[in-house]
Amino acid sequence: MSPSLAILLVTLGAMLAGAGVVHLIPRLGRAGRALSGALCRAPLLDVVITYFTAGPMIAGPIAGSMLSPETPVLGAGLGLLAAVLGQVGAVMVWTVLHELAHPEARRGPRIVHTLNRKVGRVRNHAAVWWTAWAVPVFWVIRVAQYFVYPPLTWLVRLPKYRAEEWINVSRHKFRGLVGHDLIWCLYCDWMTGVWSLGGEMLRNVESFWCPIRFDSAKKCENCRVDYPDIEGGWVAADADMEAVTRVLDERYPGPGGTNAWFGHPVRVTVEGRSPEA
Repeated sequence: MSPSLAILLVTLGAMLAGAGVVHLIPRLGRAGRALSGALCRAPLLDVVITYFTAGPMIAGPIAGSMLSPETPVLGAGLGLLAAVLGQVGAVMVWTVLHELAHPEARRGPRIVHTLNRKVGRVRNHAAVWWTAWAVPVFWVIRVAQYFVYPPLTWLVRLPKYRAEEWINVSRHKFRGLVGHDLIWCLYCDWMTGVWSLGGEMLRNVESFWCPIRFDSAKKCENCRVDYPDIEGGWVAADADMEAVTRVLDERYPGPGGTNAWFGHPVRVTVEGRSPEA
C-alpha cells in the first residue's frame, strides 16, 4: 500500500471514529450529557475542531514525509493531499449515514434541496465545498485569539472575554437538520463565533492605538458597523495629533482601568468594570 493511500484511509477512519464518539457521548447518561455540552463550547470545542479540521492537515504532511524519506518534500505534499481527501471522504460518508439514520427529516423540508432549486444542485454543492478553503484560515484566527490577544489584556489592559460565550455550537439541537444541512450549519455556527470574537478584539485594538477616521468616506461607511467608534469617537481624518491625544486622554481611564473600545459594556457598568473581565 502506498503511503498516500495509507494516510487517506487512516484519516478517513479516524474522522468517522471521532464522529461516532461524538454521537455516543451524550447517550452515556448524565455524565455523558454534561461532557457533550462541554465539548460544544470553548475550550473543549477547540480540541474537537482541531481534531476534525487542522489535525489531519498537520499530521498528513508529517506522516507523508516520514513515510517517504527519499523524497520528504513530495511526500509531505502528497500526505497533505491524502489527508484532505480523507477528510472530504469522511464528510460524505457521514452525511449519507446520518441521513439514513433520520429518514423522516431526510424526506422533509431541507435547506440543501431548497437552495438546489434556487441555484442548481451542482452550483450549490460546488459553492459549499469551495467555502471549505476558509476552515484553516478560521482555525489560525482562533489560535491567534489564544496566543496574540490575551497578553494585551495584561500589557495594556484591553478587556478580557469568556471565549465560551462566543465560541460554541448549538445548531445540532435544531429539529430537522440532518446530514449535509447539519454539518455545514455547524461549520457556520463555529465560524461565526470565531469571526465575531476576533472582530470584538480588533475593535479594542483599533480604538486604543489608532482612533483616527479613514480618509476614504466610503471605507468609513463600510466599516462603521464592525467598528462603531468610527462614528462614536474617532477623530476626523483631517484633524491633528492634538485631537488624537485628547481623545485618548478623554476615553481611557489611566492606571487601573480597562482600556476597552468606546462602546464596550465596561464603560456603562455601575462598578466601572466589564462583566466579562
